[in-house]
Amino acid sequence: MMSEKSKPRIGVYVCHCGTNIAATVDVEAVAEYAQNLPGVVQARHYTYMCSDPGQTLIKEDCRALGLNRVVVASCSPRMHEPTFRAAAQEGGVNSYRTEMANIREQCSWVHHDKEAATRKAKVLVASAVAKVTHLEPLEEREAGVHPGTLVIGGGVAGLSAALDVAEAGFPAYIVEKSDRLGGHVAELGHTFPDLEPTADWLAPLIRRVEEHPAITVMLDAQVEEVAGFVGNFEVTVLQGGQAQQIDVGTIVIATGYQLFDPSRKPEFGYGRYPGVLTTWELEQRLATGDLVVAGRAPQDVAFIKCVGSRDIQLGNPYCSRVCCMVAAKQAQMVRQALPETRVTVFYIDVRAFGKRGEEFYDEAREAGVRYRRGNVSEVYRRGERLVLRVEDTFLRRTVEHETDMVVLAVGMEPRDDTGVISALLKLPRSADGFFLEAHPKLGPVDTTTNGVFLAGCCQAPKDIPDTVAQAKAAASSALIPLIRGTVPVISETAIVDAELCAGCGMCVDVCPYGAPALDPLWGVSRINAVLCKGCGACAVTCPSKAICLQQFTPEQIMAQVDVLTV
Repeated sequence: MMSEKSKPRIGVYVCHCGTNIAATVDVEAVAEYAQNLPGVVQARHYTYMCSDPGQTLIKEDCRALGLNRVVVASCSPRMHEPTFRAAAQEGGVNSYRTEMANIREQCSWVHHDKEAATRKAKVLVASAVAKVTHLEPLEEREAGVHPGTLVIGGGVAGLSAALDVAEAGFPAYIVEKSDRLGGHVAELGHTFPDLEPTADWLAPLIRRVEEHPAITVMLDAQVEEVAGFVGNFEVTVLQGGQAQQIDVGTIVIATGYQLFDPSRKPEFGYGRYPGVLTTWELEQRLATGDLVVAGRAPQDVAFIKCVGSRDIQLGNPYCSRVCCMVAAKQAQMVRQALPETRVTVFYIDVRAFGKRGEEFYDEAREAGVRYRRGNVSEVYRRGERLVLRVEDTFLRRTVEHETDMVVLAVGMEPRDDTGVISALLKLPRSADGFFLEAHPKLGPVDTTTNGVFLAGCCQAPKDIPDTVAQAKAAASSALIPLIRGTVPVISETAIVDAELCAGCGMCVDVCPYGAPALDPLWGVSRINAVLCKGCGACAVTCPSKAICLQQFTPEQIMAQVDVLTV
């Protein structure tokens, strides 16, 4: 029998999410229904529960009504569970006695019938109330931190992140696969939108990093193994055939990108015709002043944009963000080097991202660069010249354009070794293959692996200013555990009933985090609560049902099932 103190006093809060939920679900009816559920003493609905006023409602009700459990019916727990847990905690409710009912992704977004969606939302709320009734308070836990950050990648993102960490007074270790720092940017002659020589700012940045006493640079090196957890990562780095272990508290991933290989678009003739080259190859020619094609300076140069980007058939539906500006930069530079040469840019759309981007695009046109809207379907040779077959989307007819040089504005792709890093650190990847951030708005540099942060183009295509900005954000996030000296550790972990455990070791085999281990003396499984992420794989695998996942006990789950199957 429950004591008066532990008797459920539940507050239920239904979110409109603007019209995301309210357009399909009758939120007022759901709140009215929830008010009559067992243990519920308050049920409200509000436009945005995640907003400050919405959180204030929860806090004030917790204090005024003596609530000891909270249910929020809104979006996915992945979006705002920490938000609502914190609000409940501030109201005096143990944060682990908070439950969410997903009535957006699992209800309003997948239904059109408002009546049916409302019925489903009521059931989901009732299920959450049934579970929260059985939730037990858990204690917050902390672990110590190794003072230091590992930065994987020595491009602009990695350099910026490492420098910020070091300037804050903590050791930073840069692991770079190549034999030099600077990444792709080191191969650029000039940057947009001011046509500034890259060496003017990159060389001093590299020098600051190399000379900083708190930064260790490891070239021709790669990460072989990562063990441990946030605050206590044990990283094995292989350099010159020798392995060494580095203990750090946080990790920044700044592995960058690779350029699209245009030979995957054979219709453009790359690799067959000497006059067809990529923007990256033209960058090198502009740096050396070698623009000769077939023994003479080109009289006509044509750029083809979106090569390898915005291409669903190739599996790259995303925009690479920088190609439009790179083409505008190089087109201007070709005009400067060869004033009599006609330069034409064939485009689908012009996306002038970033500060001064639109002005830079205008400057290219003022410099005599012609922009022509059309899809290039083929490049072929006619005598000594190249011919572009173009579907002109303004004229609505197919035209031919003769030229001497074709420049393919190639986009960015995830590096081939992205899967290796993903497996080492258990990082998810988005559909486009880049690393997936924890939250698109609230955690753009965080990952689902605590203590691991993303910087630069390993997360998505971006230009240099955005890359540096994200690197600095990643460094700031990575510094938080180092400055605090401790890190919070999740409490909803697996626990083992030693009397039921048969010591079969199946939990050890199935755990992706290495949390369970067989006790050498007693022969039963023990869970390292610091390593455990609460995924539940061990609990469902255990044949003797000796493992239970806190917050997902059989009693709690069956309470939900009973409601859902009525």
